[in-house]
Order: sequence, then structure tokens, then C-alpha cells
Amino acid sequence: MLQAFFQRLLHFIAYFAPGGEHMRPLMHRLRGVKMGENVWIGPYVWIDAKYPHLVSIGNNVSVGLRTSIIAHLRGQGVKVVIEDDVFIGPHVVILPDVTIGRGAVIRAGSVVTRSVPAGMMWGSPAAEPIAHVTVPLAAGNTYEEFIAGMRPIRKRRPAAATAPPTEEKDPAEVQ
Repeated sequence: MLQAFFQRLLHFIAYFAPGGEHMRPLMHRLRGVKMGENVWIGPYVWIDAKYPHLVSIGNNVSVGLRTSIIAHLRGQGVKVVIEDDVFIGPHVVILPDVTIGRGAVIRAGSVVTRSVPAGMMWGSPAAEPIAHVTVPLAAGNTYEEFIAGMRPIRKRRPAAATAPPTEEKDPAEVQ
């Protein structure tokens, strides 16, 4: 019971504390979150209170303002893995049993319900791949380099189900 209280206290401090590069990551590490180097955690980030040890965050990761990382819904928790060089925008919800691949970018406001492949931009409105990421939006790269390295995914148009409309002639012209 004392350990649970200590965990909740650290979570509370991490949630409100300043210091996205040092203080908040340190509090989450003390709670049991596995975390690499050069991790930035925005303010008001909620990382699973009951199973923080099931959350793994790689190196050079940015987690945006008010993001929630959930490792359980009911009963036993399951792993949530965020690999290296990932950028998570603000107000993102990451659900249990998800892996976010290396170099992926998650757009603001997205709900991540399934694993995201490495090097993909993922997000709303349909939470689907948007572009291939060739330059990670991580420390050591500028925003301009990231944008220049984006390779949008072109969607194919579905084949027409019916024949194209034919031109109707004016009855007066037919004569």
C-alpha cells in the first residue's frame, strides 16, 4: 500500500512538474517506466498509473502535451513500446498492446489503437499512414530537414463501378 502511494505521488509530481527534459522523465523512471536517453515529456502527460513498468520509451523521443499512454483497460496490463526517434504530438491517446516504430511521427489528437510501422506519419482523421519519414523529427535534425524528407503516400482511386456517362444528343440534332 505504501508503494502504491509512492507511485501515485511520483505520478502526480511528473504530471505537474516543470522540466520536460529532466524532471518529468526522472519521475517516470522512478515509477518504473523504461526510458532511454534524450527523452522529452510534455506537461500533463499521463502514463499508466497501475502498470508503468509495462511502458517502454526509446531514445530521442518527444511526448507532447496532454498525451495519455495506457497499458491496461481492465485486468492485466500489456506492453506499450515507443521505439527510438519517435515524435508524439499533443493530445494523443496511446492504447494498450501498441508498438510505435522507430522514427514514426504521431499527429496531434490521434488515438493510436494499433501498432504503427517504423518511419510512418500516423494520424487523424482516419488514423492511417500519411507519409514515409526519411529524416526523424528528433534531436539532431531540424524541422526543415524533417519536412524535406517527407515522402507522402499517394492513395489510389478506386476503379469506377459503372461505365462513364454517355453524352445524350438533343432530339432536334438527330434528324
